[in-house]
Amino acid sequence: MRGSALEHWDEIERRLDGRRPAVFLDYDGTLAPIAPRPELAKLPEPTRAVLRRLAGRGPVAVLSGRGREDVAALVGLGELTYAGSHGFDIAGPTLRREVGEGIPERMAEASERLRRKLDGIPGVLVEPKRFSVAVHFRLAAPADLPRIESAVDAVHAERQDLRKVHGKKVFELRPNLDWDKGSALLWLLEMLHAEAADGRVIPLYIGDDLTDEDAFRAIADRGIGVLVAATPRETAAAYSLRDPEEVRAFLEHLAK
Repeated sequence: MRGSALEHWDEIERRLDGRRPAVFLDYDGTLAPIAPRPELAKLPEPTRAVLRRLAGRGPVAVLSGRGREDVAALVGLGELTYAGSHGFDIAGPTLRREVGEGIPERMAEASERLRRKLDGIPGVLVEPKRFSVAVHFRLAAPADLPRIESAVDAVHAERQDLRKVHGKKVFELRPNLDWDKGSALLWLLEMLHAEAADGRVIPLYIGDDLTDEDAFRAIADRGIGVLVAATPRETAAAYSLRDPEEVRAFLEHLAK
């Protein structure tokens, strides 16, 4: 990793010279600060303003682990494209796609099983989504973590059509299909930027979580990946930013 995307802006600007960036962004921990509960992760108004300016120049997409309608409501910009549940549910001004069949029904069943198994453990939040279910344990006691993970593993064992994924203070069950944020990014790049193959469009992805590594790997040889992290860690991204405030500053550079 080369280091801070802000400190290396001149280098990034040279890579963008004569090309058009296709902007893809995670939400929690990237556009908005991580919050104790999902509904508390609000988008700062200055960040919303710069996203609006960027969207006036070309397509901008938010790829989130949240449900698509949830993250779209939090961002509040109808001109953007939103890929929820790590890319399984995609909608924008000019496109619509849902990956897989019968998934919402399966996720509803898994959510109910998790609720029953985790009932009575303080600080645990089961967040059902149409294409995945998340178990947040940020507010739970560390001593309860083995019990929480055991419940997730039990439901996972019952449903081999789902796979278990780790995130920041969250376990998630999602469809066991060959699809992730990287797959969604490449599909969106093709749909939104038909001329991408000729080199005039360069994909840029900014994210903070382990699930964002799929997107970083997908564009490693053709675009720019930026990891949001307070401390360095192993990543497929080329650059880093420390927090959502630095993300906003970087987007301001991009919008100019």
